[in-house]
Amino acid sequence: MRIAVVGGTGVVGKHVVEALRSAGHEPVVIARSTGVDVGSGKGLDGALAGAKVVVDVSNVATLGRAASERFFHAAATNLLEAGVRAGVEHLVVLSIVGCDRVDLGYYFGKREQERIALAGPLPATILRATQFHEFAEQLVERTPGPLLAVPRMRSQPVAAREAAQALVALAVGPPAGMAGEIAGPEVHEMPDLVRRVLKARGSRRMVTALRIPGAAGKALAGGGLLPDGPGMRGTQTFADWLGSHA
Repeated sequence: MRIAVVGGTGVVGKHVVEALRSAGHEPVVIARSTGVDVGSGKGLDGALAGAKVVVDVSNVATLGRAASERFFHAAATNLLEAGVRAGVEHLVVLSIVGCDRVDLGYYFGKREQERIALAGPLPATILRATQFHEFAEQLVERTPGPLLAVPRMRSQPVAAREAAQALVALAVGPPAGMAGEIAGPEVHEMPDLVRRVLKARGSRRMVTALRIPGAAGKALAGGGLLPDGPGMRGTQTFADWLGSHA
């Protein structure tokens, strides 16, 4: 089956592409590096030609609400419109566990993406995932200086590869609407995970746990991003990921 992967070069997208190929499908990578821009719609019609399913793992590098809502609104709308023209039969979207409970700017965009997908003309499936093991490493790489201020945040990180495999299983099945949540096997505090990444790198950088003010910070620290019911659970622990990654 020809399956388009939006954001197919990213942390999760590359694993989706790999899993599709291993299963005998034909993945089509949709990314700016392949000449396709979901934000503007450029190149979408050609990229979706012949695709029966679209897996959307797109992302935008912003923490602001306005920018996040603008990107995900445009990307979701463009995907739906191009998908209808191409005869796509199923849209699968990766979202975030707790995005409807924690009022951070980026999460408002994910809510908009979910809303458009579920209300759109294509049958849709949404899988919410917790943070990936790579998230702690991304915080290290994005924060300059000797001191890292890391938000107090309870997380149940999951392997990006396992989330990708779940997305592929949903993509080749019938549309399911809200398909539930996938999380990792263990709950951690994010500052502790960042410290473990630094230790594995032999870095002397220091970590301080930062309490984000307001209701959003309280929700982060109190487990607002943890799954609140039964669902899919990955098996790779953070320690296993860190060992293999190092």
